[in-house]
Order: sequence, then C-alpha cells, then structure tokens
Amino acid sequence: SILFVIVSMVVLCASTLPEWRAPENRSVEEQSRYTAESVREPSGIIEAICIGWFTAECIVRFIVSKNKCEFVRRPLNIIDLLAITPYYISVLMTVFTGENSQLQRAGVTLRVLRMMRIFWVIKLARHFIGLQTLGLTLKRCYREMVMLLVFICVAMAIFSALSQLLENGLDLGTKNKDYASIPAACWWVIISMTTVGYGDMCPITVPGRILGGICVVSGIVLLALPITFIYHSFVQCYHELKFRSARYSRSLSAEFLN
Repeated sequence: SILFVIVSMVVLCASTLPEWRAPENRSVEEQSRYTAESVREPSGIIEAICIGWFTAECIVRFIVSKNKCEFVRRPLNIIDLLAITPYYISVLMTVFTGENSQLQRAGVTLRVLRMMRIFWVIKLARHFIGLQTLGLTLKRCYREMVMLLVFICVAMAIFSALSQLLENGLDLGTKNKDYASIPAACWWVIISMTTVGYGDMCPITVPGRILGGICVVSGIVLLALPITFIYHSFVQCYHELKFRSARYSRSLSAEFLN
C-alpha cells in the first residue's frame, strides 16, 4: 500500500511537468514527436493500476469490518473515498464529453478532481505513527489552535489598521501605494508576524518601520504562547499511539503462536 501511494504521488507530480503534457501551441514537427497519446498513456495506466489497488483495498476492508457504520464514519476511510471517487468521476466525464470536446479542453472541473488525488498522501497515516500523532494532536488541541488563530486575527486587525494609517492614511507627502487599504496591509502583517518577510511590500516611513519591528516581535511572542501546550500534547499522543501499536503487535504475535 505504501508503494502504491508513493508511485501515485510521483506520477501525479510528474504529470504536471511540461514534458508530460501535450502543449497546444507547438509546431507540427514537435506535435508529431510529443503526441497526447504517447505522453498520457503510461501515466494513465499507472494511475488506473493504483486506483484499482486502492479500490480493492477499501472494498476488502469494508467487507471484513465488523461495524459497517463505524467504518464509514472513520476519518481515514472518508479520506480514502474522497481520494478514489474523483478518478471515476473524471473517467465518466471523459466518456460522456469526449476527449477532444470543448468541455474537456475547458475542463476546470476535471483538473480540480484530478488534483484531489493529493489526498492519497494522507493514506500513509495508516502505516506511520508520526502522521497519526499529528492528526490526534490536532484533534485534541483544537482549542489551542483556535486560540492561536484568534491571537493572530486580533493582532492582524490592529497592525494592519495602524500600518495603513501611517503609510498611506496620513498626509505626510510620502504615500506608500502598497498600503492603500487595510486588506492589502493584512498581507504584510501576516508575513511579518510569521517572520517570513517576502519583501514584496515594506514600510518606507520611520513610524511605519517602528511599527513593523513591533509587529515582528509581537508575532514571535504570540505564536510561541500556545506552542508549549501543543508540544506536550504531541509527546503524549506519540507515546500513547506507540504503546497501543506495541500492544497490538504483541497480541497478534501471541495469537499466531497459539
């Protein structure tokens, strides 16, 4: 299962390369060398094999499950369904609309459905305790995550309003067009608070730069406040899942020996 997930992800990433696609604006000689059939056929076969494996895996797991309703409600099973269904929908749309139809060329829906295959990566959570720990930590620390988002939103509202006022709102002779509105300043605030700093927009006035320094320092403090709770919950979830996995392995070994 891990091998099929890795192969499907490699094919998905490689299918977005220009060499794997048949561009529309190429010469006749280039189109004769890079035809759509020769480019898409190998990836289509590999994708079909992976989808067949995932479908068979889901069907078998559904058949052997004791509680069908509980099986359907599990998050990982829902993710499996979301990852498999778009392929069949895209195949049906291709059959009904035609490979060269206008709808197929416009095919925004098909591209979105095909990109939903990225959910296959989450299938690795069945086999790696680290991903399971991450999911369980987010589930148990949703209050801390909400609190972190509230901190960021409050600081964003304050600093974006102040930066727009200092850089563009006051008539100081030097107006910064990047801060023409508060929503535009929100981008600069979130980039500064997370200490990314793309540099695509920056304050040019002295009060704006002082405010930017305060924004960066306050972002570091606000982001660090809930981290301790999330870290301790992550460690606790990791040890819990590791103990549960070891106990399950011992029970299987004992059952096999008996």
